[in-house]
Amino acid sequence: AAGWALAFQELGHFVGTILLGLPVALLLGIKREAIGATFSVGREPSLAIIGERYGMDSPEGRGVLAEYLTGTLFGAVFMAIVAGFIASLNIFHPYSLAMGAGIGSGSIMAAAAGAIAAQQTPEVAKEVMALAAAANLITITLGTYFTLFISLPLAVWGYRVMEPRIGRTTKASFQQSSVDAAAVDEPVALGWSARFSAWLASGALALLATLVMSKTLPPAAFLGVAVMILAAFVGELLCQLFRRKVPAVCWVSLVAMFLTSPWCPLAPQITAAHNAVGIMALITPMLAFAGLSIAKDIPAFRRLGWRIVVVSLTAGFGTFIGAVFIAELFH
Repeated sequence: AAGWALAFQELGHFVGTILLGLPVALLLGIKREAIGATFSVGREPSLAIIGERYGMDSPEGRGVLAEYLTGTLFGAVFMAIVAGFIASLNIFHPYSLAMGAGIGSGSIMAAAAGAIAAQQTPEVAKEVMALAAAANLITITLGTYFTLFISLPLAVWGYRVMEPRIGRTTKASFQQSSVDAAAVDEPVALGWSARFSAWLASGALALLATLVMSKTLPPAAFLGVAVMILAAFVGELLCQLFRRKVPAVCWVSLVAMFLTSPWCPLAPQITAAHNAVGIMALITPMLAFAGLSIAKDIPAFRRLGWRIVVVSLTAGFGTFIGAVFIAELFH
């Protein structure tokens, strides 16, 4: 019944980050890091897109990782306070606020939607949580392609247009320019042997993390990891077949969604096998590798300092309020 409001609120989730976050970043003297920090809320798919497009050792890579870290550390608390305060003003319908809460992060969605639902009747509170979860699911699945084809090009264009006009040069940005001059933006091309080694290593670490977390390792977990490696392999083949016009992360996600969709006859078995591998068991090795890859850029993060935190929180607020406005318009 939410209809068009639930469909079009997705625009706000990704355009809002740029409209608010990018100008603030430029006014604070942040340079190309602003693109990575404001083209999305910086969740796992955004890390993959920027990592493949620019490399994690690039300014854009540092920006998206800073956005991810800020959202992880402060995002849930910040969005709970913001959503709860805006809900108390009674300006927007609770359903619009609920859709805005689904920004693509389960923890942030739960915190923001919970703050909104706490101010409603029990019946409305249930619908708030349902709409927030639905919006979050749309953001996670369709958002990968939305960020790639719409918000990232928009952020790059906005940076080129606004930086000469409102961009400031601070001590941090001056020092950063000398770091960027020696940076290698293009990610290193890997052969198939290196790719398979990386996939197998990640799968082994995921199994080990599952064992540590759940104290058991069901046989289905091995099948789940094998299917994920298969999805990565097929996705990479499709990416190369289409001459990398679209990043591999998009092809891999399409293959994975097909394998667990009603169109695949083995979807129930594949889903059961995948559920045997904990989601945190998959995320932990990936973030460990990301952290190791940018460890050498800690001085650059330190120079960005509080500025990148302000930008990240502003981008988070932008994605929430942008989706709320659009949902209210179509509600």
